[in-house]
Amino acid sequence: MTATLPAPCDSAVLDRSGGQVPSHPRWTLAATILASSLAFIDGSVVNVALPAIGRSLDADAAGLQWTVNAYLLPLSALLLLGGAAGDQMGRRRMLIAGILVFLAASLACAVAPTIEVLLAARAFQGVGAAMLMPNSLGILGNSFRGEAKGRAIGTWAAVGAIASAVGPPLGGWLIEVAGWRAIFYLNLPVGAAAIVIAWRYVANDRGSGKPLDWAGAALVTVGLGLLTWSLTDWSNDGAVGGPVLFGLVAGLAMLAAFVFVERARGDAAMMPLSLFASKAFAGLTFLTFALYGALGGLLVLLPYLLISSGYSPLEAGLALLPFPLVIGLASRWIGQIAAGAGPRWPLTLGPIVAGAGFLLLHRVDPAAGYVVGVLPGLFVIALGMAGAVAPLTTAVLSAVDDQHMGTASGFNSAIARTGGLIATALVGVVLSQSGDALLSAFRTAAIAGGVLAGASGLAAWATLGGPGQGSRRR
Repeated sequence: MTATLPAPCDSAVLDRSGGQVPSHPRWTLAATILASSLAFIDGSVVNVALPAIGRSLDADAAGLQWTVNAYLLPLSALLLLGGAAGDQMGRRRMLIAGILVFLAASLACAVAPTIEVLLAARAFQGVGAAMLMPNSLGILGNSFRGEAKGRAIGTWAAVGAIASAVGPPLGGWLIEVAGWRAIFYLNLPVGAAAIVIAWRYVANDRGSGKPLDWAGAALVTVGLGLLTWSLTDWSNDGAVGGPVLFGLVAGLAMLAAFVFVERARGDAAMMPLSLFASKAFAGLTFLTFALYGALGGLLVLLPYLLISSGYSPLEAGLALLPFPLVIGLASRWIGQIAAGAGPRWPLTLGPIVAGAGFLLLHRVDPAAGYVVGVLPGLFVIALGMAGAVAPLTTAVLSAVDDQHMGTASGFNSAIARTGGLIATALVGVVLSQSGDALLSAFRTAAIAGGVLAGASGLAAWATLGGPGQGSRRR
């Protein structure tokens, strides 16, 4: 993912089943944490490496956008299918297969001689992440119960936040010491350890044999791919020519066909349309898309701006460190408040506060120094996101019935990544600039991010009930 924190409903997947106590609980937890860390770290590290990759492989703005989106596209489109494949064929088997795909793709990224090879390898990384992430969580959800499950969830979430926080500074240091290719080599020992532990200690579960929604997966992948390509091309060239229009129309047609197929499959679909009978769920889907889209764009553009303005990769990585730290320290406290007051106020005020932080970044000036020019806006955005992350998970699960909780949480996680995917497709107008023009374009993007974040908060206010009303459909 492109953000420095897990998507809102990743941890919610852990609660899908009652589960049982595993024979090796610590090793089971270690395997799932190591596997998930591959995706968390890789998503945040690459943002810091974009300028170095551009110089090394002579990549233009579109190439840098696709370095991020080639990973996000299959992850967004195939996340639900990856979880369903684990249900069908066994979660341990799918977890190990996903790690193997991710490691092979990471090695290909590390030795890529051209930007085209790097993009292909990044796409396969996204496929591997879509296989390993939901199944690492599914294994935890099926392996613990009661208080043990709560401790496992807390440990997984804490380590995931730490991994995401450490990613940019670690990546910046590696880039300075050994070059950008080292960030992909780093995945190899982590993934190898995860495979060995999972093979030896994670229970080998049987699959359900339930058929997979291959038609839905193909349609949503092609549709999102065409839409992303068209928006990327438009954001770089600024012209809406025949190919761009064709891609937009064809992509939207594919997504419309996806909705038609999902409706025909009913509850067997990747995305059961019955979820959207809940007004709250529809509003939360928009909130997630808009808020995480704004955040995804920021976390691509801010390191790029800082490095282009004279920061080293390590300094740019450290500049992002307050963001996950503030979220980690404040989200538990705000989550306790939301538990008593209900999710409506936190999910309204949190995004609006984040939007104010984006507007503060409209005044960003790297030449003025980090504390004055960057930190205030970043701190306020993090504070607003801390107000939204925990309540969003709770609200999504409360907006659907018990039968659809796992699907709803997985879908919300995919929507968060899709928001980042679309946002990154649009930032070419900023990445293609330099000097004062780059700073001006970044400030315009910051205003757009503030508008998106604020709109997501208003959507929460309009679609969620007040305290005590409850949103869950029965």
